Amino acid sequence: MAVTLAPLEAVSTDSASECVWLGSVADAELCRFLNIAHTSALSQWLLFQVIKSRELEKDELRPLYMDFQATTPMDPRVLDAMLPYQVNYYGNPHSRTHAYGWESESAMEKARKQIAALIGADPREIVFTSGATESNNMSIKGVARFYKAKKKHIITTQTEHKCVLDSCRVLEAEGFDVTYLPVKHNGLIDLQQLEEMIRPDTSLVSVMTINNEIGIKQPIKDIGHLCRSKNVFFHTDAAQAVGKIPINVSDWKVDLMSISGHKIYGPKGVGALYVRRRPRVRIEPLQNGGGQERGLRSGTVPTPLAVGLGAACEIAQQEMAYDHKHVTMLAKRFVEKIMSEIADVVMNGDPDQRYPGCINLSFAYVEGESLLMALKDVALSSGSACTSASLEPSYVLRAIGTDEDLAHSSIRFGIGRFTTEEEVDYTADKCIQQVKWLREMSPLWEMVQEGIDLKSIKWTQH
Repeated sequence: MAVTLAPLEAVSTDSASECVWLGSVADAELCRFLNIAHTSALSQWLLFQVIKSRELEKDELRPLYMDFQATTPMDPRVLDAMLPYQVNYYGNPHSRTHAYGWESESAMEKARKQIAALIGADPREIVFTSGATESNNMSIKGVARFYKAKKKHIITTQTEHKCVLDSCRVLEAEGFDVTYLPVKHNGLIDLQQLEEMIRPDTSLVSVMTINNEIGIKQPIKDIGHLCRSKNVFFHTDAAQAVGKIPINVSDWKVDLMSISGHKIYGPKGVGALYVRRRPRVRIEPLQNGGGQERGLRSGTVPTPLAVGLGAACEIAQQEMAYDHKHVTMLAKRFVEKIMSEIADVVMNGDPDQRYPGCINLSFAYVEGESLLMALKDVALSSGSACTSASLEPSYVLRAIGTDEDLAHSSIRFGIGRFTTEEEVDYTADKCIQQVKWLREMSPLWEMVQEGIDLKSIKWTQH
């Protein structure tokens, strides 16, 4: 279906002004423009904004959802558990003098037990937060600042979530020494290299359990035992792992673990931080106030959200085996269908040490943004981290050594609890169709078919 685009006015940036006029442009023409034209970052951003605006104005069916790494839909059973605490049981869980507070406190503590049971922890080790970003900040900054008198070295990896990397950069500005551990081409870290990086003044190692972009599953148990043997605290961002794979923090020797509610079919705006009691981990609080959550995270705990997180964890524990089997079956079906119909498709990351529900594919000779536009009836994410100022490929894909062209052509497909076979088949068929169509219009694909080695060409700019 054609999308009629209104004219755009001149748009100013700090460095320049561009005026882009888009008349009546069909979807096909727009995708072709994105795929083969040398457009500026601002021009592409403008195109996306116009398309987004027009799509939101349409009164049509919503696209299929295949972006489960970004967020998950709330399980209706979670909503059922939350509703009473939105309407009837509205007391402050920290009010100790009346029944309203006691009811909310009881619900909050039940949720704490449900979260702890999912990861093999003691309920007293669970701290409620606003989400995994806050949990990551609390862990990294909190441990580093508390032990800074004796230890000022931190180790993390180059493929961590942005909130971890930015927290480390903040600490570097404060005088800490941070080592950003490289990963191998399959996305996994080298344990021997990690061991060599640990120093007497290393206070913390932070490694993500499952990568949010390529789905790689790191050897967390091995890392935990290594850190414990070196007397170094170990933090893992498990937002993409909790509720999806079996976790036991005691067996893994994890000292701090970040959890997110909306990644396990729970509510947005709530998360948790596991903080080990024995051997005790001390962290400096990021915010001060009433001393809630053992003084680690002051502020009133939102009872409905905590109840929702607890319910989501309990459901995940009960249905983990079924969910994993369902997701694995659909992922295999999807990948086999794509790979059998399209040539020059690369799966990014290790094929075995991964969570099957996160599939990151690079389609050679196709721009990721153009493919996303062609697949606008499916909600997906591109592997390219594009900003209004530049079109840089994902830092995760660059860290594993992916060619820049392939990094720009990557798409992340997310499969979850509520994904159906029909949705997977539709997405695969549509993807196959659009990739073939975009390649037919690509001069690069035509050159490859003629046997020309693109890497041997010396490109010039005019």
